[in-house]
Amino acid sequence: MNTNHITSLHIRSVPVLDQDEALDFYTSHLGFEVRDDIDLGFMRWLTVGVPGQDTSILLELVGGPQHDETTAAQVRELVTKGALGGLFLTSSDVHATYAALRDAGVEITQEPVTQPYGTDFGIRDPFGNQIRINQFNDASPGEVQEAYEGTTAP
Repeated sequence: MNTNHITSLHIRSVPVLDQDEALDFYTSHLGFEVRDDIDLGFMRWLTVGVPGQDTSILLELVGGPQHDETTAAQVRELVTKGALGGLFLTSSDVHATYAALRDAGVEITQEPVTQPYGTDFGIRDPFGNQIRINQFNDASPGEVQEAYEGTTAP
């Protein structure tokens, strides 16, 4: 029984080193739309999201009210190393998405590869955040698990 009343994931924060550069990357290259761009005085609340979906990404400037300067420097270093997690996106045509991003000069970290669950590839945003873009196939979770256990061919 759900007693905490949580109904959805609304916003996921992605640390960035320059909000204008992040805004350009996420809207121009990934096709996200601006949800909020508000100057709160102490920080800029800048959110983007996939058109037609409710979940947003807060393009959160490293530093600001949540970090002292020593912590901000450490976070900046981790961001540029791609060590702070990342995003997982889906595409209706992963090969076309890959070609468009490659041709636009986006940093590719892995070319498309077929997996038991579908085909995906990796990119990095301008700051180092890891992004995986996937096109799922119709394999069930059980079929995916079996493929990874080596009981069936992927």
